Amino acid sequence: MRRFNSLTEVRNELAAGNITCRQLVEYYLDNIAGKAHLNAFLEVWADEARAQADAVDAKLASGTAGKLAGMVIGLKDVLAYQGHTLQSSSHILDGFKSLFTGTAVQRLLDEDAILIGRQNCDEFAMGASNETSYFGPVRNELDPERVPGGSSGGSAVAVQADLCLASIGSDTGGSVRQPAAFCGVVGLKPTYSRISRYGLIAYASSFDQVGPITRSVEDAALLLEVMAGPDEFDSTVSQQPVPAYSQLLEPQAHYRIGYIRDTLERPGLAPDIKQATETVIEQLRGQGHVVEAVDFPYLDYMVPTYYILTTAEASSNLGRYDGVKYGYRAPDATDLASLYKKSRSQGFGKEVQRRILLGTFVLSANYYDAYYTKAQRVRRLIKEQTDELLRQYDFLILPTSPTTAFRIGENTKDPLAMYLADIFTVQASLAGVPAISLPIGNDQGGLPIGMQVMSGAFREAEMLAFAKHLTESVVASAVAP
Repeated sequence: MRRFNSLTEVRNELAAGNITCRQLVEYYLDNIAGKAHLNAFLEVWADEARAQADAVDAKLASGTAGKLAGMVIGLKDVLAYQGHTLQSSSHILDGFKSLFTGTAVQRLLDEDAILIGRQNCDEFAMGASNETSYFGPVRNELDPERVPGGSSGGSAVAVQADLCLASIGSDTGGSVRQPAAFCGVVGLKPTYSRISRYGLIAYASSFDQVGPITRSVEDAALLLEVMAGPDEFDSTVSQQPVPAYSQLLEPQAHYRIGYIRDTLERPGLAPDIKQATETVIEQLRGQGHVVEAVDFPYLDYMVPTYYILTTAEASSNLGRYDGVKYGYRAPDATDLASLYKKSRSQGFGKEVQRRILLGTFVLSANYYDAYYTKAQRVRRLIKEQTDELLRQYDFLILPTSPTTAFRIGENTKDPLAMYLADIFTVQASLAGVPAISLPIGNDQGGLPIGMQVMSGAFREAEMLAFAKHLTESVVASAVAP
């Protein structure tokens, strides 16, 4: 069976009688087994996927199938699915099974998506390389000695390596977009509050967003259309109506596009990424779009601001894991205090412990105003400046990451170097606006290069139409085969 790049291709084959959903599931199960060395899946729901496929085949035959019939999807290990293991790739949640299904996951099931398994990720979604997982690193299919990006690394590799058609990940500061860039696929972070967070394990609640990883913009649009919208279980979700994103992919003739000058002049930016981005800029100008350099004075403050705020929220959110109610419990505890201390020190990995400690520090009475309060003020400045630029321009474009996929172990001893991998993705997260990463070529070593497109809040329809235009008429040859 050939590789499919979109649900449209799958549905055409299904309609022609060339394949069935059951055969499609078997194809992906074979691929998962044959590429187990990539460590993308923590658990495969083979029998359930086969049963779902049979049910969808019956619905297709009767004409009652949902929008996602024929789409085989993997779930990042932070999304609740009733009766299924949920660990956030952490030792501290050993043995935990979800008691309910999250809203985004339920909406996929309601539209006849076929869920095939649970995907590896950085522990509690904290990482930029998928090396902090309790279950070991995920490996990039193009070079198994390199990282896939993080934290949704298993989700990105699963799409890259043809283990499923799409994955659902989460994006706090770039965790869908950066691995999508490293793996040569499409990664979408919606506007904050566009998709319900009910059933998403919390890392930093004012940043976290569910987002799809796909091989086509069309599939990202369709998945957003299905998952987005009001939810009685999430008081923070937007009440705005959900456009039919998949039907609104026709681009305008001309756009006003800004690119942040400093992102292309930073000393840490790989030359191949700079060249690929500048090539796209010139192609857009050649098509008659207005493409102008813009200044953004807060670039150097974004990563510190992001890590102060997210570690603060993490130190609060992760307080619920104590060894008492569920998950891992230290066997050598002697009293309640030692139960807390030992369960957490043994159950949490080093990176999670580091972020909890940082967050607790910045929230402490003596340092709250010096760090947390200032970071909130800087976040407001970043948001206001980003919103102002997005009033002047239809979109902002910039690299997704300053480098292509680095080697496993290359940055693990230098947390600062690892954190700086997020320098171009955290802007959209701090401002709460949507962003999408698209593959725009490869470096001289053959590794994928990603470019980000940002738009104003709740303007996903326009952004997706422009993204489709980019992939089809500007960098069509760069899209992974």
